[in-house]
Amino acid sequence: YGTEKVTEMMTLERYSHVMHLTSQVVGELRDGLGPIDVLRATLPAGTVSGAPKVRAMEIIDEFEATKRGPYAGVVGYLDFSGNIDTAIAIRTMVCLPDGRACVQAGAGVVVDSVPAHEELETRNKAKALLAAVPAARRMTAARRGTLGP
Repeated sequence: YGTEKVTEMMTLERYSHVMHLTSQVVGELRDGLGPIDVLRATLPAGTVSGAPKVRAMEIIDEFEATKRGPYAGVVGYLDFSGNIDTAIAIRTMVCLPDGRACVQAGAGVVVDSVPAHEELETRNKAKALLAAVPAARRMTAARRGTLGP
């Protein structure tokens, strides 16, 4: 596809409820290819689908009762110069028209995973999003002047 360079490898990032190892890859596409070709070649990300990718996605489709929606997809931008910057949506919240919110988070299950640890990791990842709901309600109520004692 062109050239690629890892500019950050397994950098530890700390967040309110979890820590992540992140990496950054930059590159230049060879002539005739564009950003959409990159997305087609790299998505879905193996970190959230598993490998081998096609079979893993078939298994996910068999076992998951509902579609993932934006979870495990990609968010980012594509500018008019052809630059693209994306991130995997590993924790998402979708606000529904009826006022409910759907929160999705997950853990990287591998052959030697301990189910209880993976559940705890998933719950910890979701905590920040879950805490945002009552915080948003309080802010909205305060703005409207309906905040109780």
